[in-house]
Amino acid sequence: MDNLTALVVDDTIVYRKIVGDILKQIPGIAVVGTANNGKIALSKIKSLKPDLVTLDIEMPEMTGIEMLQQLQDFDPMPKVIMVSTLTREGSEMTIKALELGAFDFISKPDEGTMARNLASVKTALVPIITAVKNQKAATSRTRGKITPRTSGASPLKSFPASPALAGPAAARAAKHRGTAKSEIVGIGISTGGPNALTKMVPMLPADFKAPILIVQHMPPMFTASLANSLNNKSRLFVKEAQDGDILTAGTIYIAPGGRQMKIVAGADGSSRKIHITDDPPENSCKPSVDYLFRSIARYYVGRSTGVIMTGMGSDGTKGLVQIKENGGIVIAQDEASCTVFGMPKQPIETGLADIISPLEMIAEEIVKTVT
Repeated sequence: MDNLTALVVDDTIVYRKIVGDILKQIPGIAVVGTANNGKIALSKIKSLKPDLVTLDIEMPEMTGIEMLQQLQDFDPMPKVIMVSTLTREGSEMTIKALELGAFDFISKPDEGTMARNLASVKTALVPIITAVKNQKAATSRTRGKITPRTSGASPLKSFPASPALAGPAAARAAKHRGTAKSEIVGIGISTGGPNALTKMVPMLPADFKAPILIVQHMPPMFTASLANSLNNKSRLFVKEAQDGDILTAGTIYIAPGGRQMKIVAGADGSSRKIHITDDPPENSCKPSVDYLFRSIARYYVGRSTGVIMTGMGSDGTKGLVQIKENGGIVIAQDEASCTVFGMPKQPIETGLADIISPLEMIAEEIVKTVT
């Protein structure tokens, strides 16, 4: 496969050097240029046609957001990785960039030695670059082929029961499957998530009859900005979850970045509430989808919907197994509409997913499981 070509855009020479040097260390990447503002960058993109652009959020003359808006008209549009400051303003602008279609983002380290900053940026960049390279390779393999899109539900596929479900638990799960309506929806999502959620969440009706809990892989501060942005676009109330929140139908709870979120029983024994913890990362993720899904499976036997959407890695698969074994329904986003076909891949290929849906139909499929 040919090298990925990259353009580094930042008004600060230090970060142009940091990002440029790191990209040059990654096999299969060729840095073809740099730019210190958006206007120069647009001109270079037209002539150099890079596969990848690293783009500073806050720049003079033309911000990263303004530049990204103009890139919408480029064909093909390069994959854009935003470089964001760890501030409220930076997080809000980053969410807007991701909603506009930026591939992913990394945070600028704000302290430490040059060596530590280099290591921090490299750790964040490498998996993103790998995902871009894999996507380019997959596109090359399928170029010229006609790939039918999955529309709506796939045939219900068999999935082997766990030994842990032997006896009464297995019987309860079998009884509930396909008959009981879901009373909770859990969604796991990562790379490409803000853009996908911006399209999907506004499609949910105002009278939605269950709470929705979302794990979006993001650091602290960014999840609050995501919740605020989605709340402004949704007919449902969207908030960053807080410890002790009582689950309420028609409310969407987003796991806070850097924390874990699960469901526990309320003091009355019948209600359910959110518990936010500092438990360790799972699958290198905090918040983790598996961590949330396990608790949904436990407290909503036969009455839950687990949704797995675009993202890198496999976080969520083990939790979906438990949801499925406990009689829940599993919905997976199809490959064609994913920014990265990582998280839904295994649930689809193993037959774990009951429904395989393009992004534009996921809200409709979710509603069907609840009403």
